[in-house]
Amino acid sequence: MFVTCLDLEGVLVPEIWIAFSEETGIPELKRTTRDEPDYDKLMKFRLTILKEKGLGLKEIQATIQKIDPLKGAVEFMDELRSFAQVIILSDTFTQFAWPLMKKLGYPTIFCNTLTVAPDGEITGYKLRKANGKYETVRALQTAGFDTIAAGDSFNDLAMIKASKAGFLFRSTEKIIAENPEIPAFTQYGDLLKAIKNTIKE
Repeated sequence: MFVTCLDLEGVLVPEIWIAFSEETGIPELKRTTRDEPDYDKLMKFRLTILKEKGLGLKEIQATIQKIDPLKGAVEFMDELRSFAQVIILSDTFTQFAWPLMKKLGYPTIFCNTLTVAPDGEITGYKLRKANGKYETVRALQTAGFDTIAAGDSFNDLAMIKASKAGFLFRSTEKIIAENPEIPAFTQYGDLLKAIKNTIKE
């Protein structure tokens, strides 16, 4: 049996930090895992800016409430889940993801957790597991599943390369150029077709 593992931000929903950057007018927060491969370095950078600006979880969640899935994402997920098991593997946080899961029909998601002070200041984060996307794919394979993976960022490459079939979706020119062996798509219909073809093999 196949399990399809999908990234969340950039694949199914807009990038949360970019949306928050635009909402607050803080351009530094536009930096994402597409730009910075070191996730810990990226998060420490983000948390430093939030502290400097006096912004916390409440402000970010207010932005998230305004975010809708990318055009075609709900239909893509509905069709994909009609013939395949699907898990979203994301480096986002439970405090960010839940409102978005409602809009996507409550798919299964594995993600991380923020540590938040009583006043709403985000003081840190806790990884579900180090290199969680790759480790989850490997665990699924150990349990007897074949995996298909798709994502757009540096932190998706390990799970993509470890899977029976892996795809880049709406990725950057740099990541695509550095990984020419990975099929890259920009349309949900093309990604859906590639997943179907893999399962039929």
